[in-house]
Order: sequence, then C-alpha cells, then structure tokens
Amino acid sequence: MKGPVYTLGGGPAQPLQGLPSPPDLDPLVPGEGGWVVEIGYGKGRYLAQQALGNPGRRYLGIEIVSKYWRMLGERTARRGARNLVNVRGEALSILATALPRGFAAEVHVYFPDPWPKSRHHRRRLFDPETVDLLLAALEPDGKLLFATDFLEYGGLVRAILESHPELEVTVLEGEWPDGARTNYEAKFIREGRPILRLAASLKDGATLGRLHPAGEPRLANAWAPHRDD
Repeated sequence: MKGPVYTLGGGPAQPLQGLPSPPDLDPLVPGEGGWVVEIGYGKGRYLAQQALGNPGRRYLGIEIVSKYWRMLGERTARRGARNLVNVRGEALSILATALPRGFAAEVHVYFPDPWPKSRHHRRRLFDPETVDLLLAALEPDGKLLFATDFLEYGGLVRAILESHPELEVTVLEGEWPDGARTNYEAKFIREGRPILRLAASLKDGATLGRLHPAGEPRLANAWAPHRDD
C-alpha cells in the first residue's frame, strides 16, 4: 500500500491524503478535548493501554513499520477500541502535510531511533530544522513528552528544546508515574540502564509564531532564490 494510510477501529485502511484539507480529525472520533499523539509507537504498549483504558479520550498513533502498525490495529480492534486513529507513514511528512496544527493535548515520543552514524543524522526526528513540526501539533497548553536511553542523543534533544525561546523544559527524575511506557523502557529499567525523560510545554503567554532560532537560518537559506552563475 503506497503512501500514508490510517485505520479506525480495525476497519479498512484509508489514504491519509483522502481527508479534507485542511484536515479535520474530529469527525473520525467525535469528542471533547485535545488528542493524545504517539509518534513511532513500536509495539504500541503505551498507546494501546491508554486508548483501551480511556474510551472517552481520542488517540492518534504514527508508525512507519507496517508490522507494528498492523499489530496495534488488530490488538485494539479485537478489544473494541473506536477512539484510536492508527496512521502508517513517515512522521515528519505526515506532520507537515496531513495533520492539523494545534490539535494535540499531548505528543509522546519514546526511544526514537538515534541514528548514531553522522551520515544518518538527517533522519532524526529531533533537529532544529524539524522540531517545529512536532511542536506545531500541540495546542497552547499541550505537552511534549520524550524518553531515550541513548544519552548522547538525549542531550542533543534536550539542548534543542531548551534553546527554543518559547518552551519550558523539565527533566523528569525517576520513572513515569504510571510505570514503563514501552517494552524497551521496561527492559532498560530491569537492567538498570539510565534513561533521560523530558517534558516540554509552551511558556506562559508564548505562541509558536517563529521557528527554532538554530533552524531558521538554514531553512531561510534553503528557500532563498538562487541564481545560476
């Protein structure tokens, strides 16, 4: 199946670009309050628990691996969940082209691929040039929650978030109040491996009206007109 697709309640896959533009997710899962989004949910431990345990809330997951996307859809469909929009595709592309701005109460990113080789850094989810795509999904009082065991990458993510002038960033000590949120996290806790957990939200009175200051010059240069010498 080509291009990003989504399912709802285990139904047939639908093209994500088939949604109205600008996209309106509310008719898919009627309800009040902002959506809870998880990007790169893997085996879907946290997303499935939350969607099944909170039928009055609305959830959206994005996963690029087809096997995991099908796994989550089948698991939640068997248990009757109708409050989860399950999206398969590349996260940054989907955030840029197929999802509305300011619709999420929470955006969760847990143990993303750190792409440690320098030639692969451009594939990272967090970068000064792309972090605003993640942040733009948040409603004004929304939160971004992040965890990684790859501390070098975690330090870079922390620096990117803390250097955004409109964000307040907190390093969380200890485990999440509800325990491990992914299979990786449960394994790493048992092994005693250090984990960096971050929470970020907009400062009081701030609005996401500008790009990350470290990414803005590069993006401006990319869009500037060029002459052939």
